[in-house]
Parts: sequence; C-alpha cells; structure tokens
Amino acid sequence: MTELPPLSPTGRTTLGRKKIRAVTDRATLYSVLDEALICHLGVVRDGVPMVVPTGYGRDGDTLYLHGSTGAASMRKAATGIEVCVTVTLLDGIVYARSVNNHSMNYRSAMVYGEAKPVTEPEAKMHALHVISDHLAPGSWEHARDVNAKEFAAVSVLALDLAEASVKMRAEGPGDEPEDLEANSAWAGVLPVYTVFGEPESDKEVPPVVPVPAHVSGRGAAGR
Repeated sequence: MTELPPLSPTGRTTLGRKKIRAVTDRATLYSVLDEALICHLGVVRDGVPMVVPTGYGRDGDTLYLHGSTGAASMRKAATGIEVCVTVTLLDGIVYARSVNNHSMNYRSAMVYGEAKPVTEPEAKMHALHVISDHLAPGSWEHARDVNAKEFAAVSVLALDLAEASVKMRAEGPGDEPEDLEANSAWAGVLPVYTVFGEPESDKEVPPVVPVPAHVSGRGAAGR
C-alpha cells in the first residue's frame, strides 16, 4: 500500500489554539470526509459571509460539491474566489465538574482553496456518481439515470484537498484541580451516534417492490 503524504500546514490551516488537537494524517482527513454526510460551503458574497449546507463526495484528493445552478453559493464559488469547506462529526458531550469546562468530543475538517466548475460532460457525470455514492451508495445503479434537463440544472464544483486541516478531541473532562478535589458533581462523556432507522417506503411504491439491499443494509435492520 502506498503511504499517503501528510497534510501540509499553511498559515490558514495551522491551529492557533489547542495545537495538540491537530491531526496531520491525510488518512484521517479522508475518514472524516467519508463518514460525514453533509459539508458547509463558506463564501463571501457582496461583502457578506455565506455558509450553506452542501452535498458532496470525495474521490481521492478531490472534493466534489453539488448544488442547483441557481444556488447563490455555488454561483459565487464558481467565480474563482477562495472558499472554505468544513465538516464536523460530533462524537460526544463532555460533562465536567464545572460548567465552564464542559466540552465536546468531535472530529472536524476544514478545506481551503479555489473551487473549479466541472463542466465537461463525462467528468461532471463522474462527479455526480461520486456524490450519489457518498450519500446514497447503490442508488446510481438502482434508480433512473440523470436526464439531460436534470444534468443541465445541476452545478458541480471540484475542490482540491491540498490545503486542509483536521482537528479532533476524544477524551474526558479537563477539570480544575480544586474541582477534582471537591468532586461534588458527576463528570464524564455522553456519546453521540448518527444511526440510520428503518427504511420507510414511499406510499406510491407497490407492496410487491421490496426495499433494495443497498438501502435496507444501511437501516436499522441491517445493523
């Protein structure tokens, strides 16, 4: 297996606080991006910050972003400006012995760069496949193909993962010595999980049509 190069810190990706929580392993960046289901695309539009939940998918060191051709965030991001994409996985609520020291366990990624519009038909279709497989794996082969009208109405951007940072916290409470000595309140971690429930068929689906394996395998029955 080829060893992945580490993340290269820049002025924008070097942590200013809690440097111990920085992770420079590129495989961890991939893991965070692959596990999360939605990202937030940040752009500056007319001098005002805009941060929009956005669908995405990763293919190697390329992050594909997906949205309507009418979406203001996608249109602005396609003009050659610098953008920022963030992803966060919340793993736990950390209860400390003092309210001030309550915290969260999390894994987060931040990517900076210039998003490039993907317009060449074959490359754009590939990107849509990647995005579909990220959110709903198996659907590309199961559902109807994208038609020409839909293809024209969707916008895809490609963002290189060259400038990215990962930050993580995975530990218990960090209490003050006096609070530890008093030990008068409960402290610990309440884990947070993202889980899929039982698939719910659309009311128009005929009773004889079963839930496909690529859906049921992710639902509660597949766990």
